[in-house]
Amino acid sequence: MTTESGLPFASVYDPAALDGWQPAEALGEPGNFPFTRGVYPTMYTGRPWTMRQYAGFGNAEESNARYRQLLGAGTTGLSVAFDLPTQMGYDSDHPLAHGEVGKVGVAIDTIDDMRILFDGIPLDRVSTSMTINAPAAILLLLYQLVAEEQGVPGSALNGTIQNDVLKEYIARGTYIYPPAQSLRLVTDIFTYCRDELPRWNTISISGYHMAEAGATPVQEVAFTLANAVEYVRAAVASGQHVDDFAPRLAFFFVARTTLLEEIAKFRAARRIWARIMRDEFGAEDPKSQMLRFHTQTAGVQLTAQQPEVNLVRVAIQALGAVLGGTQSLHTNSYDEAIALPTEKAARLALRTQQVLAFESDVTKTVDPFAGSYAVESLTDEIEEAVDALMAQVQSRGGAVAAIEQGFQKSEIEKSAYQFAQEIDAGERIVVGVNRFALDEEEPYEPLRVDPTIEQQQRARLERIRAERDQAAVDDALSRIRAAAGGGDNILYPMRDALRARATVGEVSDALRDVWGVYQPTDVF
Repeated sequence: MTTESGLPFASVYDPAALDGWQPAEALGEPGNFPFTRGVYPTMYTGRPWTMRQYAGFGNAEESNARYRQLLGAGTTGLSVAFDLPTQMGYDSDHPLAHGEVGKVGVAIDTIDDMRILFDGIPLDRVSTSMTINAPAAILLLLYQLVAEEQGVPGSALNGTIQNDVLKEYIARGTYIYPPAQSLRLVTDIFTYCRDELPRWNTISISGYHMAEAGATPVQEVAFTLANAVEYVRAAVASGQHVDDFAPRLAFFFVARTTLLEEIAKFRAARRIWARIMRDEFGAEDPKSQMLRFHTQTAGVQLTAQQPEVNLVRVAIQALGAVLGGTQSLHTNSYDEAIALPTEKAARLALRTQQVLAFESDVTKTVDPFAGSYAVESLTDEIEEAVDALMAQVQSRGGAVAAIEQGFQKSEIEKSAYQFAQEIDAGERIVVGVNRFALDEEEPYEPLRVDPTIEQQQRARLERIRAERDQAAVDDALSRIRAAAGGGDNILYPMRDALRARATVGEVSDALRDVWGVYQPTDVF
């Protein structure tokens, strides 16, 4: 028997499996280095994790209505999904946006859309996460500008932008600019937020999408932390002190149904990151050494067959995230393998978290699995395997060099292929797919996006371009190009352009004019 990462799984664990392990040395106390047992001393005994629900579809009006429903149902944080054109820095009327507007998230073209998206939502009392990468600076600035219109200063805003472009080159594909220029934009965001949005989490370094592409738990952690090391090095090289920006770094992982390995994975990741930050970068602030992370249950493990069974999968995955010490959690809806989640399905996903938090006893003690022979052994084995894989990345020159060589992508593809072969051969059981299937599936009516949304967004853009001060927009876009070609922080002229009602596409194009776009090279 082996784990998802191919590590040996013993049928029985006892103290001998830990090979000289000393509890006090290996574990420490919760809230203290190396944070194996959690980043805070009390964890959920004081209050539960932040309950987020990832949502966004159609236009800003529809998504605003869903956010209000989720907040009314007890969600404690919002998580915004953007449509593909927004993620790629294209306006809704761009030829490449045709057929994709509002499909996998909400369409945001200008400050007008962002204003509608958060209408009636007090941004000083809600924590907002935005899944956006290459245009992360643009969406963050739009959020800040809308907050200012509400009378909320930047110092009061709390939330996260994903802003993790390196994993886009590895697993997801919504990159725009070449890696070096993308890193420049990331470090400009770090500096801007230090001065303007001090409570904002400037990056959510993500293993989730690598896991969705087929990465094993060890690959997920190793490649995520290798990317994180690259971001820290870039920020330090730009002149920032590690303890000035590292406390606002955050991470994003998946939670699979393999409960024990996932718990061990989270504990090992905290321990590795604490050691890297202290020993390699000399971070002295304990907050710089903490690996704080958001978790999403595994969308890739949901099935279109017998979709109600996904409720069970999500509950197990969420339990693993909680027992592993996550800071916030999104639970997938049972119908997401078919279409965008219905309101009822999204509410049931939130209720799963609420049952764990308020009906189970997992919040009554910190790190319930500490001292488990099985979990402690798995934690050690995962740590060792992650260290070895990170060393392979470093031997290739670091994360960016390894990306350019195709290393991480190739390793993940090999794992994904092996996983698919095991399912096809029946060696890996997927309930309702290759075992316990039904002869005929029950009918299901999915949520559908209004097909006229693209036309609505095009009309809104046409009106905005006719109403705005075009000279002010042109001047601000010119200053973005100058900053991109020089050394000034790009976010300040970006903010001026967006305030003047420049579009997401126009601001992205200003950077494309100077930096160009990334053209991947397939490595076989």
